[in-house]
Amino acid sequence: MTEKTTDRVRMTGISKRYGPILSLSDVSLRIAPGEVLGLVGDNGAGKSTLSKVLSGAVVPDAGTIEIDEETVRFETPADARAAHVEMVYQDLSLCDTIDVAGNLFLGREPVRRVAGVSLLDKRRMHDDAKAMLERLGIVIADTRQKVENLSGGQRQSIAIGRAASFDPKVLIMDEPTAALAVAEVEAVLELIRTVSARGVSVILITHRLQDLFLVCDRIQVMYEGRSVAERKISETSIEEVVDLIVGRKFTARSAARGDRQEGVSA
Repeated sequence: MTEKTTDRVRMTGISKRYGPILSLSDVSLRIAPGEVLGLVGDNGAGKSTLSKVLSGAVVPDAGTIEIDEETVRFETPADARAAHVEMVYQDLSLCDTIDVAGNLFLGREPVRRVAGVSLLDKRRMHDDAKAMLERLGIVIADTRQKVENLSGGQRQSIAIGRAASFDPKVLIMDEPTAALAVAEVEAVLELIRTVSARGVSVILITHRLQDLFLVCDRIQVMYEGRSVAERKISETSIEEVVDLIVGRKFTARSAARGDRQEGVSA
């Protein structure tokens, strides 16, 4: 008898309105431990808003969120972080003038006491940073390098490494391979594989559809604020995903009409 796998995250009936704009309409999402879910859709489809709801940056108007079968409510990103949900934004939020180790430990730097005074323990911070990067397979020659001198791929790896160091259960990545060279893309994708292999649930938001087929187990397609399709990656193709994203093979339900979609499960 196969043991049932409990979802790490279950979002149900999530809705969000900004004035007259319905950004999310009754959206559900689920992801299992160690699963990589590709969340895709055209600009304005609602995928970023949904991810911000899960990361605590946006409070929904309706719906529920469960983490490991426990209902939670996030009012701030700090609430989400306390539930071990981390998000790496496209702008990375790194401090260019600080070195690699400083960025990895920003806001939680190790200290030592000397004559009753708390001082930054730089040796420990750099030693811990090296160990952290090695565990994730991130190659950075010197943790004393300033982030502004790193390549785009290295900067992305540092942002992911910082999020992974918080021991997340869920890691959301917003366009992690955008504007990277081919070799750097593969390094980031390998980092996603490493993180998910440790049991972290990864939600990947990307317009690079080819990346979905290299790291994802499943995809979820959004269209005009609704979840319109889910596919196992082994049972779909780039062509079908494109059709679902642009809406050519179905009539998308609008908030005003509520028309029935044909051939696509909501």
